[in-house]
Amino acid sequence: MGKLLVNVFLVTFLVFLGHNVEGLGVNWGDISSHKLPPKDVVKMLQENGIKKVKLFNNDETILNALAGTGIEVMIGISNQLLKDLVNPDVAKKWVKENVTRYEPKSPKGVNITLVGVGNEPFLRDYKDTLTNVTGPALENIQNALNDAGLGDTTKATVPLNADVYLSPSWNPVPSGGFFRADIIDPLNYILKVLNKNKAPFMVNIYPFLSLFYGNGAFPFDYAFFDGVSNPLKDKDGVEYTNCFDANLDTCAAALAGAGYGNMTIMVGEMGWPTDGNNYGNVTLAEKFYKGFVSYLAKGKGSPRRPGNVEAYLFALFDEDRKSTLPGNFETHWGLYYDDGTPKFPLDLHGNKKTLVSVPNVEKLSKKWCVIKPDVKNFTDLMTYACDRADCTPLTNGSSCQSLNDAAKASYAVNAYFQNNQQKDDSCNFEGKATVTTKDPSQGTCNFTIGFKSLTSLSPSPSPLPSSDHSDAKAPSSSSSSTSPSTPKFLAFASMGISFLVSLFFM
Repeated sequence: MGKLLVNVFLVTFLVFLGHNVEGLGVNWGDISSHKLPPKDVVKMLQENGIKKVKLFNNDETILNALAGTGIEVMIGISNQLLKDLVNPDVAKKWVKENVTRYEPKSPKGVNITLVGVGNEPFLRDYKDTLTNVTGPALENIQNALNDAGLGDTTKATVPLNADVYLSPSWNPVPSGGFFRADIIDPLNYILKVLNKNKAPFMVNIYPFLSLFYGNGAFPFDYAFFDGVSNPLKDKDGVEYTNCFDANLDTCAAALAGAGYGNMTIMVGEMGWPTDGNNYGNVTLAEKFYKGFVSYLAKGKGSPRRPGNVEAYLFALFDEDRKSTLPGNFETHWGLYYDDGTPKFPLDLHGNKKTLVSVPNVEKLSKKWCVIKPDVKNFTDLMTYACDRADCTPLTNGSSCQSLNDAAKASYAVNAYFQNNQQKDDSCNFEGKATVTTKDPSQGTCNFTIGFKSLTSLSPSPSPLPSSDHSDAKAPSSSSSSTSPSTPKFLAFASMGISFLVSLFFM
């Protein structure tokens, strides 16, 4: 009888554990020079049991690949469109072209359950340019969904940055949370629309950024889920041992103060980068993700919001064409490298099964481009290569920062070489570089090998002796530069700048 009870308990526990991570999704961005076939990515999602994805650009090939899978899909609307969507007719047309056509209610269609109207439109950097158009755009999109007969299953929301709420300096605890005074009216507009249509409030929370912007002042352990020796104490004896709970409950308090204490909160972005900063590395990312998945599996929630938490991890893949203005880590948020290989083992469902790779990815030959031994001047070739490939691992605090100058130059030309599919003329650099079959990787610095991609950029040759380098910009420790030939799009969309929680612990 005792053995039977134990077995029943174990089965119940495993079912309970699996249920509690059902709310876990991933952000699938596509600001990459080389993209994997969407059908193969979807196979990987299914194999990993990932049932929710959040998209920023509604790529038709991605949506078609998701059709018939049952995977819940959140699609996005760019901030650039918000002003146009103040016109109800434009909103109806957008819904028809981006939602209705994919038959979200059909078993064979795309299961679109959420529409993100803009992304972090109240960031102070936007200087109120989107403040008064976001609410009307949201309302018009939701009304268009309702008119199309989709409003009961497809909800519109606005993914917001965690800087929309804060606690006062005289009471810096989660229970003191309130919304920023400068956006209170447009935010109340949004809250009324969400409440009327039973849509969730979505916020992006990044403990990593609290560390990054804290410059050493933010308590390191609070960014993770392993507990702390000195928890933050709120009123009524409530204690906080991690900044995620503190941030979430600050949001909950702000909602309650606005009259929406029961509104569902969904976390739109939550992640940890693996390069580009002292805190951005594989070891800490693995620690963070394993802690967060375990946190979700327990189903305990936060003190003010007990129960399951719905969240989208950020992100699925590294995106090498993102702007690095926010930080050199911006191209390294992926759970996967851009070739579809997991960066570390992660069990999402408590079944001892770790992430599987994207199938059918064909790696290029095991060869690398390196600087010739007699070359002493690397400046021109490095600036040329780094304008056209991702050199962020070379910057301060990154995985390749300890390389000597010659090795850094080799990393740069190899990144360019692999980015151009190992074409013969992409490893020349005025005769200063050559191809080798000996792996030049050192320590934590991995000289990558590319993969065959049907969506890669048109290859460009490395500079020959007659090349004009006048447009090249030297890479710096603060950002990767941008070249007219291969622009890295200015993409603050996924960043989520929030240092507010750090105030609680100072």
